[in-house]
Amino acid sequence: MVKVLGINGSPRKYGNTAKLLLVALKTAEKLGAETELVHLYDYDIKPCEGCLCDEQTACGYPCAIEDDMKILYDKVLKADALIIATPIYWFNMSSVVKTFIDRLTAFENMIFIDGKSWVEGRVAGVIACGNDSGCIQVIANLYATLVSMGFAIPPWALAYFNKKGDVLENEDVLLDAANVGRAVVLAAQALKSLYKKWYDAELIDFVREIKPVIAKVSEEARIKQKSCRDELIKTIKEKLTLTK
Repeated sequence: MVKVLGINGSPRKYGNTAKLLLVALKTAEKLGAETELVHLYDYDIKPCEGCLCDEQTACGYPCAIEDDMKILYDKVLKADALIIATPIYWFNMSSVVKTFIDRLTAFENMIFIDGKSWVEGRVAGVIACGNDSGCIQVIANLYATLVSMGFAIPPWALAYFNKKGDVLENEDVLLDAANVGRAVVLAAQALKSLYKKWYDAELIDFVREIKPVIAKVSEEARIKQKSCRDELIKTIKEKLTLTK
């Protein structure tokens, strides 16, 4: 069975962000998934201290910081998929969501310790909500970060509401949220049967092997393009001379 963890990054457990997340989780349950909802504001999550800046392998799991993140780490490890829902505060995600994401570096950086990000192959979906600009910006930010950590993001795994009023009155957005739940379940089910190691550090040998080939092809392309450009400039100059 697939397990989906819903992350509510809003301080309001009754607001539009929470409502959209619940729609996604209920849809996941309809497809047979087990779900769990956590409200980040219920936990004491301290800021990331950037340990890897001093030494690459200093950051890893378990994280050196003593706080409630250890509870959330356990929940993330037990989940096959995450749906992160955040309100928009000053064109960005809520501070607690940013802190939560930063602290997941302890999982991602395990690639430098035991060769694999501990969240690699898990699925993620994103929901953003706020009556201000920033929804798309935040979704793009989260997408890039989550993929860089090793999460897989399936098609249609996003929903956003950027208007005032009760989101339950907007069925288009509710449908989008429902499809976030559906997408992460279907993707998690598919990925469970696939090879889990998506990022292969050993490819560095192959990369070194093809570097000279890439350099040669690039140089040939540069010379050819320069020749075409020089010929074009020559033709233009000749035409200008004739018109004088």
